Amino acid sequence: MAIVEKSNNLESSSPPVEPVTQAADMSKLHKYIFAILLIALIILPFFVYPIFAMKVMCFALFAAAFNLLLGFGGLLSFGHAAYFGGASYVAAHAAKVWGFTPELAVLTGTAAAALLGFAIGSLAIRRQGIYFAMVTLAFAQMVYFVALQAEFTGGEDGIQGVPRGDLFGIFSLADNIALYFFVLAVTFGGILLLYRIVHSPFGQVLKAIRENEPRAISLGYDVNRYKLIVFTLSATLAGLAGATKSLVFQLASLTDVHWSMSGEVVLMTLLGGMGTIFGPLVGAGVIVTMQNYLATFGAWVTVIQGVIFVVGVLMFREGIIGVLARWLKKPL
Repeated sequence: MAIVEKSNNLESSSPPVEPVTQAADMSKLHKYIFAILLIALIILPFFVYPIFAMKVMCFALFAAAFNLLLGFGGLLSFGHAAYFGGASYVAAHAAKVWGFTPELAVLTGTAAAALLGFAIGSLAIRRQGIYFAMVTLAFAQMVYFVALQAEFTGGEDGIQGVPRGDLFGIFSLADNIALYFFVLAVTFGGILLLYRIVHSPFGQVLKAIRENEPRAISLGYDVNRYKLIVFTLSATLAGLAGATKSLVFQLASLTDVHWSMSGEVVLMTLLGGMGTIFGPLVGAGVIVTMQNYLATFGAWVTVIQGVIFVVGVLMFREGIIGVLARWLKKPL
């Protein structure tokens, strides 16, 4: 009898393996969505202006990186423009002044964003809630001041005429179509990496911290270490998006590090669906499309965006993809 009870205790104490395995693997639905998305993006530049399509992809990656921090980590940052714009400046400088090839310039900008994210995150995670958000905003304003005053950034003029160069020293990116497929590879790779992070054991711990931080601490998790890691990862991928954008527009400007850029990425994430994989991509597409096609309205674009955001939040409180996921009863 004692042996039976002991075996039952062992069975009950053994960790469930199947849910972890299921969380780590892509569901069939997500595989189909990624396949359809990839096919659509491959044929997209033949139907729309490639520069516009690349801008959408860069901001989609930026929003997805921010969503990793807010949607899955539960940390609201008002300073993500610092990593997006900071990487843009470093990549532009590396390509124009140091003569780096495109991939090295992008990697240099991304590394700079990772270091900046680690430094700021190390201090910011010591606070919670609105105080955390204010600390990130304060550091972002410092980065903006450096970008405005530093000599290598070009001040108000920014860094203009950034050369696109030759990929690996072989493939010229001067043609918009060639550059488009480079941006597609970077963006799609970044989104797949984010998907893997979210559905890994690390991602599950992040969700646990987001839902109930005291309970995660009581289970023995080093919460601050997880927060710092996700903050650095988010900053790194935001920097990847910014560095890529500097090659697309051949420009790094103060707009990329301005606080309004941090507000825009929050808007994209909330409109598309916070805490979803595909929500930020949809949100970025909607916002960038509005900016592009409503540009003729001038300053009224901001007002129109505000109205659409208010209506969107009232009608889709969980975001566009969040509501769709609830209707389909499938995680998106």
